Amino acid sequence: MDINFTLVVQGIAFFAVAWVVMKFGWPHIMAAIEQRQQQIAEGLAAADRARKELAQGEEKVAEELRQARTKANEIIEQAHARANQIVDQAKAEAIAEAARQKALAEAEIVAAANRAKEDLRRQVSALAVAGAEKLIRKEIDGNAHKALLDELAAEI
Repeated sequence: MDINFTLVVQGIAFFAVAWVVMKFGWPHIMAAIEQRQQQIAEGLAAADRARKELAQGEEKVAEELRQARTKANEIIEQAHARANQIVDQAKAEAIAEAARQKALAEAEIVAAANRAKEDLRRQVSALAVAGAEKLIRKEIDGNAHKALLDELAAEI
């Protein structure tokens, strides 16, 4: 066989196979490539959207944290204010109770002093009556009278 004939037949076979592949196989291959390119583009777009959503989420989280910290600081300040208010109220109540106790003690002291004065008056009056009784029983003599009065003064 002739080499030219072989080359021509091989060329025709090559072009026939190429034409069959181009006619029936190529559209499927191109469709698969286009589909894959579309999936890759969608994946990249989804990744960009996810990155943007992540950035927005991080900003939202940061804002929520700022708000939470602000709220926590407000609550802490309110707690400190309430604690100070409770301490001040307790101090005022303690001062009022101390004043009440002091007034009761002073009233007791005044009452005890009045009782002591009353007892002293009773004793002085009893001594005065006793002295007068002694004076009356003795005869009325200036020197004796003076001695009894001195004795009575010593007892008082």
